[in-house]
Amino acid sequence: MAVAALAPTSARAGPCAAEIDQLQAAVDARIDTTAGTGRTARESTAATAHRQPTPGSVAQAEQSLGEGSGYGQVLASLAQAIDADQAGDATSCERALGEARSALER
Repeated sequence: MAVAALAPTSARAGPCAAEIDQLQAAVDARIDTTAGTGRTARESTAATAHRQPTPGSVAQAEQSLGEGSGYGQVLASLAQAIDADQAGDATSCERALGEARSALER
């Protein structure tokens, strides 16, 4: 069950929206795969609040177990790419996407 961490791009059509969508899907799939393996932890109070976990919250939980440590940087870079895309700044968007891809490969 992959869940988008960031706002869907259907509401915007910036210079690199398609690349953001593609990378977001890859990040969500990777986080979903990681979340399904490894150790388990106790269910938090927030987990019982009837809301879906985000890839960011799943990544944070994985980090607390010593797993999935690279996702924080990936998600931060992806958020920067979205901000740049919304501002119409293709150069900054491409740079942030490159950083996100590099962090995802680590």
